[in-house]
Order: sequence, then C-alpha cells, then structure tokens
Amino acid sequence: MSLFADYNLPFAVALGLMVLLGLLQLVGIGDFDLDADVDADVGDPTSAGLGGAITTLLGLGKVPLFVWLMVWLLLFAAIGVGVQAFADSLTGAPLSPMLAALVAGGAAIPATAIAARPVGAIMPKDETTAVTLDSLVGRRGKITTGRATKGSAARTKVYDHHGQAHHVMVEPHEDASEMLEGDEVLIVRRDGQTFYGVPLAERKLAPM
Repeated sequence: MSLFADYNLPFAVALGLMVLLGLLQLVGIGDFDLDADVDADVGDPTSAGLGGAITTLLGLGKVPLFVWLMVWLLLFAAIGVGVQAFADSLTGAPLSPMLAALVAGGAAIPATAIAARPVGAIMPKDETTAVTLDSLVGRRGKITTGRATKGSAARTKVYDHHGQAHHVMVEPHEDASEMLEGDEVLIVRRDGQTFYGVPLAERKLAPM
C-alpha cells in the first residue's frame, strides 16, 4: 500500500502538516510557544472544573499544546495507514478515506494522551516549582496575542516569583481601557480562569 494513494490522502496530509510545522518551528518562522498553554491551580485540584479535567484526560497538562498536536498528527497518520492496510488484507479493499480518518482520529486521541506522559517526562522543563494561580496576582506580564478589551481577554505571558512562565487570559481592570499586543500589564485580580490587569504605561510604574 502506498502512503500517497487516494485512500491514504488524509494521513499523507497529516504527515505533511507535521513536517511543515516542525520546520517552521525549527527555523523560527512560526510563532509557536513551547510553554504550556494551560496552567492548573495546584492549590485546589477541582478549581479547573470540567475543562481542566478534560485537558488532564487528554494529556494536555503533560506537554505543550504544540507538542501534543505534533504527536497527534503522527499517531493519526500511523494508525490511519495501519487501519487501511488491515482493511485491505481483511476485505481486499481499503476503507473510504473519510471513514478511515474518523476511525484513526478517534483512536489517536487516547493514544496521544498515553504518549504525552513519557514525552513530557523527557522534555526539558521550564518549571521547577508549582504555584497557585492566585499567586500570579500582583505580577507583571506581557500581552502576546490579541487585544484585551472589556469582555474580550487576550493571551498574556506572566512570570511567577520562580521565573517560570504562565499563559493566562487577561481583560482590562477598567472597563474603558484596552491593552494591545506587546503591552506590559500588571495583574490586579483574578475571577476564575480570567485575570484582570492594568497597562503599566497608564500606571507609570517604575521598571522592575
């Protein structure tokens, strides 16, 4: 069976996408941050709610999202090609590409969750000490993606007192304020998984 046959098209595309993302990351063209995208509040294991339970089940807490996606693409392609080879040997013909993709996609999710654990164990760690989300209040950060306005949070990188990076969603503390990509902010409060901050330029605080 050929990887580039029509019935294996979804899996060839997945492998191609994986290679492309890897090359973009390698040469620095793609803006893929290898820090973990989701930080759980270790002070209260239930505080993350259903979303936190799902990300833990999927293995997203073990590796960064970008790495998780790369592993999923690889397993999706490998399982898909294997499913087509098995179907061909069993019935004399492979499955339709859509059906094979659905089977492989479903099987690749738990497989990726399992694979994320050993992958996460061998990856270099930026974090050395766990902290609670509440400890990020009063810390400074930088808007990395999007524009923060009332009701619309922007992705922000915040460093805790150990120097490890956390990515959180931040809205302006003042309703009329807005914070743009690249702005430095001061986190002043937290409500669930959303943080609220003020631009350092408005507060005219002394540099750290």
